[in-house]
Amino acid sequence: MPGTRKLGRVTSHRMSMLKGMITYLLENGKIETTVTRAKEVSSLADKIITLGKDNTLASKRRAIAFLKREDVVYKLFDKIAPFYAERNGGYTAVYKLGPRRGDGAEMALVTLVDADELFKKDKKEKKAKKETSKKETEKSGE
Repeated sequence: MPGTRKLGRVTSHRMSMLKGMITYLLENGKIETTVTRAKEVSSLADKIITLGKDNTLASKRRAIAFLKREDVVYKLFDKIAPFYAERNGGYTAVYKLGPRRGDGAEMALVTLVDADELFKKDKKEKKAKKETSKKETEKSGE
C-alpha cells in the first residue's frame, strides 16, 4: 500500500508514522502536517476509505491490520464509508497553509471532503457523554 515517498525514514518508522497519521485523520477529520507527508497521507487515506466501502470480513481485517485503533476501524466501516458510498475517490483534500514558524517547512492541512457534519455529530456526542458522566460523579460524591 505505501507510495513512493521515503520521507527520510526507514520503512518501519515511515509506515508507523503514516498509519498513526491516517488513524488520527479518520478519527478527527483533519490533520496538519508538512506538504510531502500530507500528499502521502491523502493517497493512503483514500485507499483505506475505498477498502472500507467494500465492507467484507477480509477488508475489515486488512483495515484492522493497517489502522492503529479498533474503534477507528469501526467508525470507518459504520460512518465514514457509508457517507462516501456515492463518491468514487477523492475523499481527501490537501490545502497548503504556508511555512512553519520554527523551521520554515511548508505546511498543509489534510481534510476529509464534505465530512464536517460527520465530525460535528461526534463532538456533540462526546460532549453529551462528558456531561452525563460529570453529573453521575457529582451525584455519587454527595
